[in-house]
Amino acid sequence: MMIVAKFGGSSLANAGQIKKVAAIIQGKPEIKAVVVSAPGKRFAEDIKVTDLLIALFDAVQAVGGQVGQVGHQTEALLQAEPVAEARQKVLDRYASILIELGLSTELLAYFEDTLNGYIADIQEPERLLDALKACGEDFNAQVVSHYLVSLGLDAHYVSPKEAGILVTDEPSNARLFDESYAQIAKLRDRAGVLIIPGFFGYSKGGDIVTFSRGGSDISGAIIANGLGADLYENYTDESFIYSMHPGKIARPHPIKEITYSEMRELSYAGFGIFHEEALEPVYRNDIPVMIRNTNQPEIKGTKIVSKKELDPRYPVTGVSSATGFTAISISKYLLNREMGFMRRAIRFFEEAGVPVEHVPSGIDSISLVIRSANIQSPEHLAGILATIQDKLNPDSIQVEDDLCIFAIVGEAMRENVGVAAAASRTFADNHINIRMISQGASEISMLFMIKAEDEDIALQGLYQAYFPREALATLAAAAQGE
Repeated sequence: MMIVAKFGGSSLANAGQIKKVAAIIQGKPEIKAVVVSAPGKRFAEDIKVTDLLIALFDAVQAVGGQVGQVGHQTEALLQAEPVAEARQKVLDRYASILIELGLSTELLAYFEDTLNGYIADIQEPERLLDALKACGEDFNAQVVSHYLVSLGLDAHYVSPKEAGILVTDEPSNARLFDESYAQIAKLRDRAGVLIIPGFFGYSKGGDIVTFSRGGSDISGAIIANGLGADLYENYTDESFIYSMHPGKIARPHPIKEITYSEMRELSYAGFGIFHEEALEPVYRNDIPVMIRNTNQPEIKGTKIVSKKELDPRYPVTGVSSATGFTAISISKYLLNREMGFMRRAIRFFEEAGVPVEHVPSGIDSISLVIRSANIQSPEHLAGILATIQDKLNPDSIQVEDDLCIFAIVGEAMRENVGVAAAASRTFADNHINIRMISQGASEISMLFMIKAEDEDIALQGLYQAYFPREALATLAAAAQGE
């Protein structure tokens, strides 16, 4: 069996955590490749290394105005107090890790030269930001590799360029070129365990380009696909995916197995275990994913699979919620007879750079649901609505914001009746008005939209409706393998 393992920022936040990671790798000779994140928070008030690197970029921009200066100007920029302080905070994090691991601090000089080189040489701000952000994972992979070697393991740092991770040239939003997989597959012939930084790749022009935030999950899945792994293990500070967010529901029950499709539906509405795009590479090759806890690696955790055995007693696998939605309701008499009305309304939003998420409709009305964050300003939205009024001449336009979407998800929902009724009854019993109901063609999920202020009470009610007390012990025992 070949395993690709990805360790998140909490798993690599300090030397103590890295020692746990090393013990896991030592105890699993099946692990061929390890994808690492940048060091995360060591405690609640701490700052992630990625955020320290972003602060360094901000300092460079504030001091230099324009990067890539020459001669004494470049030297002045590098030595400027705000830049020097921001850079030192990054180096200090790695220094503390190296010292506590008993490693030489010689790497720090290389890290500092790398940061200074990017600041001096990269003139475009977007590209500089990507290069600096990528240093968090890149430096950490080198530290982990050195530590494993010090323990006697045959470990090798492999840069994304060496691994063949070729991506589109979209700063902070990279997409992998499919041709990369053939290059990544060659890593199978390399000896030892390969330590690869996550979060970024290289454009065809040779520039560093990062995936969107949280993109180390994407990198891990890409490597698992390219190597043809039998299992992709994703290590975090949680042992399971839970039926509801543990920060919103006290002690929700853990999930033993969940399908790719269920995970994707739940991720859309707020499940934060996985980056939204991270399952696609493993889904494509039907590679199972195991969620594991770095601090409790003996627990099997939640397994993400293409198909699972369904239990008709528990049709709902999980419920997630996400706030930050706005609904624009457009009414016009005989709207259903007006050819292309809906298409044109959606197009006006797209032309303004605002994706439309959902379009529930009636005979004489449609609602366009968007993420509020995609509206740049009140004037931005007002301009879109003015265009709709001018071009489509509706009878009325109403805007409602501060909305919350609930996703109720389960493969077994196809075979059960009454799931929607239970949700509707829960909302009614708690005097919550439903703004939208939508069910996809796959019949494994339903979406409900309500006011955001009712989110907490709705979550409590739905948990009781779908996971009654007598079911919880059975579900929890199953997840624990009992």
